[in-house]
Parts: sequence; structure tokens; C-alpha cells
Amino acid sequence: MKLADVIFNKACRIMEIFLISIFGLLVVDVLGQVFSRYILNTSFAFTEELARFSLIWLSILGAAYLNAKREHLSMDFLYQKFSVKTRKKVLILIEICIFFFALIVMVIGGFNLVYTTLHLEQLSGTLRIPLGYIYAIMPLSGLLIMLFSIYHFSKINTNKIID
Repeated sequence: MKLADVIFNKACRIMEIFLISIFGLLVVDVLGQVFSRYILNTSFAFTEELARFSLIWLSILGAAYLNAKREHLSMDFLYQKFSVKTRKKVLILIEICIFFFALIVMVIGGFNLVYTTLHLEQLSGTLRIPLGYIYAIMPLSGLLIMLFSIYHFSKINTNKIID
């Protein structure tokens, strides 16, 4: 097994553990909020914000994970009609589009968002966490998606991916 495959598998495993942890935190947080509201007749102010931030991280990092596993949503009716040679070209085009989307929107746009919110010292309402830390998942996931696209591109070129 090549070094790139080992690194890819380790990165995916770390992401799996991190996503499971975030999901577990989200479940405990929401269940705690429901319990406190309906059983204790009180409400904790931080639980709604923690659930929102957990869901943001879960969604955006989950998108990067799905990109790594090539499990993202796709409509492949027309793609399945192509010849193997045409499929390879289409896969390369798709990876190029994904790479540039991640670069422009997620990395550059995400870094601008993080920089702006940190520079303006914006804090979350209840938890008082700098919002730049919450938004940092955007450029991080964008970088991961770019790396996964490069990995997939190399696999396509060596004919190891022809879906």
C-alpha cells in the first residue's frame, strides 16, 4: 500500500472519530435541553447555541468526509451511458470543479470570513466564543476537500477509480 493510501485512510479514520464525537455531543446537548425544559421546567441558555455550532461543524466537515469517500450526492444516469474513456474525462472534470469550488468558496471565502470575524472580535451570544473559531471549519474542510480531490485525481489517472 502506498504512503498516500495510508495517509488517506488515517485521515478518514480521524475524521470519522471526530464526526462521531461531534454527533454524540449534539445528541447529549439536545437531550439535555429537552430534559431540562420538560422535566425540570427550566432552560439552559447555552444548549441552543452549542447545538447550532455542533451542527455547523458536523455538516461542513461531514461534506468533506463524504467527498473523501466519494459518497456525495450525484445523479449518474447519463454518466453510466458513457464509455470508459469518456467516464475518465468526466471524472477528471468533476474533480477539477470540486477542487476549484473548494479553493475559491471554502478556502479563500472561509479565510476571509474567519479573518473578518476575528478582526472585529465578534463573539457568540451565549457561549462568548469568538465566531472566527466556529467558522474556521469552512477553510479547514475546504483544504481537506482539495487534498482529497488531488488524491482522487491521482487514482483516476492510474485507472483505480472508474465508477
